[in-house]
Amino acid sequence: MSADPRPLTGEPLALDLLNTRWQRDRVTEDLLTGTEGLVVWLAANGLEDRFDADAAVLRHTRQARDALAAVVDGPSEASAPPVDAVLAHGRIRVTFTAEGPGEVAEFDDPSWGPAWLAVRDYLRLLGTAPDRIRGCAHETCVLHFFDTSRNGTRRWCSMASCGNRAKASRHYARSKEN
Repeated sequence: MSADPRPLTGEPLALDLLNTRWQRDRVTEDLLTGTEGLVVWLAANGLEDRFDADAAVLRHTRQARDALAAVVDGPSEASAPPVDAVLAHGRIRVTFTAEGPGEVAEFDDPSWGPAWLAVRDYLRLLGTAPDRIRGCAHETCVLHFFDTSRNGTRRWCSMASCGNRAKASRHYARSKEN
C-alpha cells in the first residue's frame, strides 16, 4: 500500500472523503482516481478489512464525495437528492447488546458501504455541531475540517501550511506598503 499523500488526514469520515481532493501548487490532486488510492483511503479510515477496493466501491465512493461536496459549503434544495440517493443504499438496524443499545449499518449492496458510512457521518456531524464543519479559510485551499478547538475559532486546515502562508502573505503586503 502507498503512503497517504494528502496534506490533511484524520478528520471525521465525511470530511476525510472530501479531502481526497486537494490543491498542490494550484493543481487539483485526486486520491480517488483509481482503486490504489481507494485502498489508501479505506486504510486511513479503518475500513480496509470490511470492504473491497474494487471499481464499484470506487464509483460509489466518488458519488458520495460529489454529493457531500454539493452540500458541505451550503446545502440547497438541489443538493439534497444526491445525498439521499447514497443514503437509500443502507440503513441502521437498532440492536440490543450486553452493553446496552447498539446500531449496525446494513447495505443493500456491500459496495455502497464506504459511501453510505461517509454520508451518514456527515449527518452525524450536522446533528452534533453544524457550525464546526468548516472549509479552510485560505483562498486556494479546498480542504475541510471539523473544528474541535475549545472556542471554535479554527480557520485553517493546518496552521503549518495554510495558516503560515496567510501570515506570510500579510507580512509581505505590509512590507510592500512601507
